[in-house]
Amino acid sequence: MGTLQTNKVKYLIGKVSLIQSVGSVHLGEAIAKEAEKRGVCQDILLEVNIGREAAKSGLPPEELHDAIVKLSAKKSLHIRGLMAIPPVADEKTKNSNYFTEMRQVFIDILTKKYDNVDMDYLSMGMTNDFETAIACGANMVRVGTAIFGKRPYQIVSP
Repeated sequence: MGTLQTNKVKYLIGKVSLIQSVGSVHLGEAIAKEAEKRGVCQDILLEVNIGREAAKSGLPPEELHDAIVKLSAKKSLHIRGLMAIPPVADEKTKNSNYFTEMRQVFIDILTKKYDNVDMDYLSMGMTNDFETAIACGANMVRVGTAIFGKRPYQIVSP
């Protein structure tokens, strides 16, 4: 559904069990602040921009450690895993290198044993490539297009 805006966080906290697309420390801190106000602990997945695409949100893998250190200190947050959307590919197996890299990032974090971080979920793969994602270690996939059909995008001309 796109990037979660910080001004929309107040509508989610206490109503959802897991926020999958926390792609910045700033957003994580906004979630923590709202969760603290409401006296809850919000489960989140950190979004990793594994393809390092300028047009996509998410933390570059090389910034993940610092983000985890900052956000895991927030007692109103619980980091439950990672989420990634690799570049669009025309073949089901074309993204296997990104999925494999994500699995390695996931394992690296798991072995570091950060406080307040549990690597329960590796969310990657969508309708067109979820089989490859699962083969590479995903235990959560997003298959909205298979269920709801392709989104109708409006093309806006300048």
